[in-house]
Parts: sequence; structure tokens; C-alpha cells
Amino acid sequence: MALTIGSLLPIMNPFSTAPLFVSLTTRMDDRRRKQQAIMGCIYAFGILVTFLLLGSAIVQFFGISVPGIRVAGGLIISTIGFRMLFPSPPPVAAPGSELAAQDEDVAFTPIAMPSLAGPGSISVVLSSAAQIRSHFPQEWQVVFAGVVVGMALTLVFSYLVLRAAGAMMRFMGAAGIDAMTRIFGFLLISIGMQFLLTGISDFYNIPHN
Repeated sequence: MALTIGSLLPIMNPFSTAPLFVSLTTRMDDRRRKQQAIMGCIYAFGILVTFLLLGSAIVQFFGISVPGIRVAGGLIISTIGFRMLFPSPPPVAAPGSELAAQDEDVAFTPIAMPSLAGPGSISVVLSSAAQIRSHFPQEWQVVFAGVVVGMALTLVFSYLVLRAAGAMMRFMGAAGIDAMTRIFGFLLISIGMQFLLTGISDFYNIPHN
């Protein structure tokens, strides 16, 4: 359990997801923001458990490699980053616009995937599943249960981080949030490109510098 938290938490890094969460939920009220944080962590937990239990079968059935997952995640992250760095002009305010903002759903994408349950987290889970079955052939069910509990605790911590991020809105204001959104958009593009390059180099077995 402790090993799972220690290996998964640095890669999941909810602190890096917090500014993105703040940027995407600026126009939501506190109830809706809390719901998005909860659902994002639940979705991420479901994704990781699915890959822990069925990851090897899914990857083999569809012929997907971990480098392929990294490249796909990099493209998704980069697309989101471009939208944040170069946002579309805000639409003219109209009746019901605030209601539309409340209806936005960012819990699954990009909060759960690829932010919390991204290529790095999925690759850790896939490698853990393979090691458990090879090193603990008799008691693998017990070890799997410990890993699941570790993932749950990691995501509970992630939820607390996302909820605390809401306090940033009260101090930064609209201008500060806009600036942070653009800065984090650039960082997301950089992270996405790094995922893309790492996936390509892993696929072709190119040594990393």
C-alpha cells in the first residue's frame, strides 16, 4: 500500500492539476466545483482499477503499447494547452449563459484523464500488475487489494488538494486566473510534447538524454 502511494503520488502530482482545475472551474459555483473534484477523482480511480485488473488484456487485445498511450496522452494534453493559451473570444453574455457554465463537465477530461490518471499513472499500474502476478503467484489477490487501497488513498489526497485550490480564486481575481491559465496552458503544451517525445523514443528504443 505504502509502495503504491509512494510510486503513484509523484507521477499523479495533484498539485500540478490544481491550477488546471481552478482555471476550468472559474465560472462554476462551489457546489458544482466540489462535484467536479469528486467525480474527477472517482473517474481516475475507476480508470486505474480497470487497468490494474484488465490492463494487460486490454492492451494485448487492441495491440496498444505503453508508448502509444504516452503519445495519445501527450496529444490530448497539448490540445488542452493550446485552448488555454489561445482561448476563444468570450461569447456575448446571454440569458442562461451562467447556467451553461454550470453544465460544463471537466471531471473526466481533462481532470481524470489525462491529468490524474494519465499515461504515467497508467504505466505504473500496468507494470505493478505484471510484477504482482510474477512475484506473488499465490497471494496476488491480497497484494492487488493493497494496491487498490493505496490508489484510493492517493486519490482522496488528490481530492483534498483540488478542493483547497478553490481558495486561490478568492485571492487571484479574474486577471490573475487568466494569466495563470495562459501560463499553465504553455506548461501543458510542454508537458504534452514531452509525453509525445518520450512515447516515440520508447517505441523506437531511443535512449533518453
